Amino acid sequence: MAKITLTASRMEALKPRKATYDIRDTRLRGFGVRVLPTGRKQFFVQCQYRGERVWKIVGDAMTMDISEARAAAAEMLVAIRRGEEAPAAPDETLFEAVAETAFRRHERLWKRGTLIVNRSYLRNQLLPHFAGRPVADIDRQEIRHWFTRLWATPVAADRSMPILSVIMKEAERMGLRPEGSNPCRGIKRYRRKGRERFLSDDELRRLSKQLAAHEVRWPGQVAVIRLLLLTGCRKSEILTLQWSDYRAGNLFLRDSKTGPRTVWLSGPARRVLDGIGRNGRWVFPVLRGDRARSITWLEQFWTRVRAEAELGDVHLHDLRHSVASLALRRGETVLAIGKLLGHRRPETTLKYVHFADAMLHDAAETVGAALDGS
Repeated sequence: MAKITLTASRMEALKPRKATYDIRDTRLRGFGVRVLPTGRKQFFVQCQYRGERVWKIVGDAMTMDISEARAAAAEMLVAIRRGEEAPAAPDETLFEAVAETAFRRHERLWKRGTLIVNRSYLRNQLLPHFAGRPVADIDRQEIRHWFTRLWATPVAADRSMPILSVIMKEAERMGLRPEGSNPCRGIKRYRRKGRERFLSDDELRRLSKQLAAHEVRWPGQVAVIRLLLLTGCRKSEILTLQWSDYRAGNLFLRDSKTGPRTVWLSGPARRVLDGIGRNGRWVFPVLRGDRARSITWLEQFWTRVRAEAELGDVHLHDLRHSVASLALRRGETVLAIGKLLGHRRPETTLKYVHFADAMLHDAAETVGAALDGS
């Protein structure tokens, strides 16, 4: 990092580059100026306190002259080294403001469903702890403290951490934190035991029987569940189906979780679709692609059918697992199953091999117990 004696004329001569860069002042150790690609310049201080790097904005070069900034920086550095609360800069940006900027930037990158879920984690896990805090002051110790407090909800903690990391990266991009200072980096996530569940042949028969019993009264919900079982599609892929996606006997999904893909349909799956009356653009027009409406519409029915079929803790997503396990038991390759389910990476499909191992172990135990008693 370059060092010069900062003066008004030298500040004026600092030109923006493609990437953010910092210049340190030789007169006051720990004081410097950051030049952003936009041309904006910010005075900052940086020092060590109890083994942690502390970085704070002093002010904007458009509103402070160099002597004023150096005096304010000296006051900040003394406070930090004493372990006191450093005076706040007049333009220090709060966490919630940076979070909103980060979400606006990612609106085009995250799928609509992902955006909704991430906003929920922001609202419920992040803002209650970090709102009102200058984003430059949030350090690794505070992140660890927040993460530890969420021990009772490890899923929420693990899914909130990447969102927090995105916000911290955005703060760096905005010049509100030093480059490479993301305090989320290196914090280990909670270890959660996988709960993948798949239906046995007997459970599939019981489910099929209950679906047939409800087909007249709830034809739409029954059709969705049958399609989930017959295609291995994700719930969102079936609930947002449009008739234009169904052609030449297959589904051509324009925007699945892993991007556009083709779903090859079996005869039974085609019969389910052909049995649905066409009424406009959507296969399930009562939903019209509405995520919130579809959750209520389908989940309430699934809760009832699951209880009647005595399926215990089976979730709708487990029907996808069941398709994979059934295909594996019928001798399909991992590559074929990956293509069937629309997996982007082979390692995602490989976990189903462990399911097969578990099934073989259970079968061996059953046979062993039967023969041992003979």
